[in-house]
Amino acid sequence: MFIEAKTQLTTVRDLLRFAVSRFNEAELAFGHGTQNAYDEAAYLILHTLHLPLDTLDPFLDAKLLPSELETVLKILEKRVKERTPAAYLTHEAWLGDFRFYVDERVIVPRSFIAELLREQLTPWVENPDAVTTCLDLCTGSGCLGILMSYAFPNSMIDAVDISEDALEVAYRNVSDYGLEDRVHLIKSDLFESLQGKHYDIIISNPPYVNAEAVKALPSEYLHEPKLALGSGEDGLDATRIILRDAPKHLNEGGILVVEIGHNRDTVEAAFPEIDFTWLNVSAGDEYVFMLAREQLI
Repeated sequence: MFIEAKTQLTTVRDLLRFAVSRFNEAELAFGHGTQNAYDEAAYLILHTLHLPLDTLDPFLDAKLLPSELETVLKILEKRVKERTPAAYLTHEAWLGDFRFYVDERVIVPRSFIAELLREQLTPWVENPDAVTTCLDLCTGSGCLGILMSYAFPNSMIDAVDISEDALEVAYRNVSDYGLEDRVHLIKSDLFESLQGKHYDIIISNPPYVNAEAVKALPSEYLHEPKLALGSGEDGLDATRIILRDAPKHLNEGGILVVEIGHNRDTVEAAFPEIDFTWLNVSAGDEYVFMLAREQLI
């Protein structure tokens, strides 16, 4: 069908219709930046043709050169046949207005904590300018550490990951934003290499998928590093360590913000003695919790 498309399709509109049909036919899974076949098709087509990502209508009836058509069809075919997430095909992911380089060495950025950082963790942080030390635990591509540097302009940020491959990607993003003097990349298994370090704010989007859910993940998610997804039988192996060790690394009055996916009930059952504050994000109040240092000691 993709071979036939080379001789029959001529416009962006043709490509868009074709892509949506093929994506739906293949029952692709979304969630790596888009939520449906139409949005993903539009994104891949516009990106591949070097057109503005937020401007589709003026180009719908534009005719493509044969070479342009072939290039777009190759991308669409790879998305369908290999089920490669769009972010790995374009080597970019967006959190709000921030663009990050990504490849299969890192999980595709999609953290709800990014939404909270845009608001400078209001009202939990009263004076963002007074924040001087931050930690992004399990930084992956470095995206949240970079967002922290903008949210808290007077802060120095440590961005930590156990994966050297991930840190290489993070270094590229930190360099792209010119933040080498403020965002410091550290190889560490959670807090292991952070002895003696203390922070005003610790954020983490750790692995949190439970074993059963890992087995049921769509093919798209299996392109991501396994290390960044699963976290033990109940998905809380990393979270347990974070809750245990965070108090030793938080300054007085410091806060901990952790994303845990769909595990709110599991977290509350595992730690009935802790009064979690669940933060509101676009998907609801079940995905990110906040704790003050005093609640953890």
